[in-house]
Amino acid sequence: MPGRRHLLAAATTLLAAPAMAQPIAGGRPIRLIVPFPPGGAVDLLGRLLAERLAPAIGQNVIVENRGGAGGNIGADAVAKAAPDGTTLGLLGVSTLCAAPFLYRSLPFDTRKDFTPIAAIVTGAVLCVVNADTARKNGWRDFASLIAWAKAHPGEVRMGSSGTGTTSHFTIAAVNRFAGVEITHVPYRGGGPAISDLLAGTIDMMFDVMPALMPHVQSGKFLPLAVSSADRLAILPEVPGMKDLAAFGLGELDIQSWNAVMAPAGLPAPIAAQLAAALKAVAADPAFVERLRPLGYSVRTTDSPEALAALIQAETPRWRQLVEISGAQLD
Repeated sequence: MPGRRHLLAAATTLLAAPAMAQPIAGGRPIRLIVPFPPGGAVDLLGRLLAERLAPAIGQNVIVENRGGAGGNIGADAVAKAAPDGTTLGLLGVSTLCAAPFLYRSLPFDTRKDFTPIAAIVTGAVLCVVNADTARKNGWRDFASLIAWAKAHPGEVRMGSSGTGTTSHFTIAAVNRFAGVEITHVPYRGGGPAISDLLAGTIDMMFDVMPALMPHVQSGKFLPLAVSSADRLAILPEVPGMKDLAAFGLGELDIQSWNAVMAPAGLPAPIAAQLAAALKAVAADPAFVERLRPLGYSVRTTDSPEALAALIQAETPRWRQLVEISGAQLD
């Protein structure tokens, strides 16, 4: 049997060890609301996040898809949930920073109805063109596309997943700063737009990378640019906006980021506990590697207060993008 000295040492070690965090809401399962349908990039991110967050907090995390209205239906479900930590939302910058200026009315107030927890990822949108159309028109790169568009105003047709989306904002900014007239063709979702781009009914898209990369890899789509200022590690040969400064695009840096939010009134200790767990998940190299094929890069914030500051800092830029696009939705 161990001596008294060893027992005292063991007791001292136990007393010095940090106390385990208390279970949130008595350990009940946590809903992570994804405000888009299953199968898309945000849904894939949400499921990957839930898979990693559950062991980090020692509770089940269940993904609930609440798609519709550009993410507003899911966001509203988060805003109206009980602030006890059992409901979280994986919301995007378009909801948090652009929606107040894009929609005439919203069922929630982005400044008052949410508790910020932590930013998770950022991702640029990718510009692709139909490869056959590119060969026919001599579009070898983004520069030749812009030159052709200037010589043929309105004839290049760009599909998007809808009015007021990041892809719409991006092409509106390209039109404004590059002095071109690329025609925006909005669709009800990215899937139909991709189908028409494959068929050659439209000529190009700016869209999220997971939906486009299979067709890039098959040779059906030719990637010409990314909307971020810098190039992406996953496509190092594709120029970013800094590389296109000669066309007036050098100041653009359009990246869609996602953050975990909770209903307003969530107690600060629970918010801090969740933020710490999410930061630990984001620091896991396995999580980072799983994000790479989705075109996401880790972007975390140190605290709920830091996320609140990020939202405040980003809002004027997204307001400008909404104004450039001229979009207004009910």
